[in-house]
Amino acid sequence: MPINMDVVALSRLQFALTALYHFLFVPLTIGLALLLAIMESVWVMTGRPVWRDMTKFWGTLFGINFAMGVATGLTLEFQFGTNWAYYAHYVGDIFGAPLAIEGMMAFFLEATFVGMFFFGWDKLSRLQHLICTWLLAIGVNLSALWILIANGWMQNPVGARFNIDTMRMEVTNFADVIFNPVAQVKFVHTVSASYVTGAMFVLAISAWYLLKGRHVEIARRSMTVALSFGLASALSVVVLGDASGYTASQNQKMKIAAVEAVWHTEAAPAGLTLFGIPDPAAHVTRYEIKLPWLLGLIATRSFDQPVPGIADLVEKNKERIRSGMIAYDALDHLRQDRENKALLEQFNAHQDDLGYALLLKRYTQDVAHADDGMIDAAANDTVPDVPVLFWSFRFMVGLGFYFILLFAYGFYQNSFRRLETKRWFLRLAFLSLPLPWIASELGWAVAEMGRQPWTIDGVLPTFLSASSTAAGNVVVSLCGFILFYSALLVVEMFLMVKYVRLGPGEDRSLAERKP
Repeated sequence: MPINMDVVALSRLQFALTALYHFLFVPLTIGLALLLAIMESVWVMTGRPVWRDMTKFWGTLFGINFAMGVATGLTLEFQFGTNWAYYAHYVGDIFGAPLAIEGMMAFFLEATFVGMFFFGWDKLSRLQHLICTWLLAIGVNLSALWILIANGWMQNPVGARFNIDTMRMEVTNFADVIFNPVAQVKFVHTVSASYVTGAMFVLAISAWYLLKGRHVEIARRSMTVALSFGLASALSVVVLGDASGYTASQNQKMKIAAVEAVWHTEAAPAGLTLFGIPDPAAHVTRYEIKLPWLLGLIATRSFDQPVPGIADLVEKNKERIRSGMIAYDALDHLRQDRENKALLEQFNAHQDDLGYALLLKRYTQDVAHADDGMIDAAANDTVPDVPVLFWSFRFMVGLGFYFILLFAYGFYQNSFRRLETKRWFLRLAFLSLPLPWIASELGWAVAEMGRQPWTIDGVLPTFLSASSTAAGNVVVSLCGFILFYSALLVVEMFLMVKYVRLGPGEDRSLAERKP
């Protein structure tokens, strides 16, 4: 059956839009949850009502954001069955387990403690309520952990094997899936970035209050918490981002080569391109400014290991495609003769490259007899969009260092109680409010576009993962999602602006408001 690339493109667009939209809410939920726990801890230790008011105010904004995050997250999981049916069939035994656990975390653990946070202020003791708030923060982070375990497996499919009897990928070691090094570094990096988002949110709104001369006592304390928490988080993002890059260089060499526009392997240690204009047609980066040795140190942690270039990786992928063709041919014959030991040995010897052979299905159904032109085309498909990755990564990193400078300066001035006199800083902090979201979205663009053309890296191409459906059906659902999500965005912005304008002094928590 021929591949309908229009369906694939539309399905990718729909999932990208819904995922990026959902991730507008996720980092703020994660960041605010821990900030709420910190603020309430101070209230319990000091007994000062201002900290209780702070917790309730920021908790109201957290609750609005949390509800929107749950509503938008549900549709993502449904799409695995509607738009990505073959993907769900092929790897559902592995991918489904972390999603199921995450669902229990989100809808049982988190939802329970969200309810207790809002409705338990007058029914629980201070300590009991504080415990609920900390369990809420832990639950939010655990929910993110399981999602990132699932995503990390897509980037580095460990603990699983293709089963020739079921013709699917199946778990061989679930512990390897959970403790996947890619998943672990993605988790700590993503969570740290979310803490930056939460800190910037609190900082920006507090700065606005100080500029307006409203709720000064709460704004001062909120800003103090946000600056110290944000600085620590921003520093962590850079350190953990470096670890994430090193991990990717071990199992996703093409992604690193594309992010850094390394067209040809350089002598070790490779230099890092600080600025340049990638030219995919000529396979060069024009007007580049390089920092010697730095890329080699970051990507390999050594002075003597080269960073493979795109051209060399394409040639290596041609070899893997040819190896995969042998596995594909052996598998095709094994379906008629399961007892043939010679065929089984041949398949096992080349099984790791089976996914590369599947890249040929874009050009022919007779994979085992593909010609050199098809192999070349399939190998070239393994190169992601270099300019998009190159610039997305640099803007993301630039914003990361900006956050460090912003929080560090604010923390220093706040330590000497001079921050309120720096009105330019307060304006800058308020204007910086959207920047963590931009950085997070760019990070996901690098992570997911850098994996292309794979849904499961080296195992299942994206174009094979989509459902067999009409393009018109995807168009209709895409338009529906756009309308639905646009309506949610209007509601979210209206509620957020309303409660920010009301402010902590006039704040009435969701539990205290009368119908």
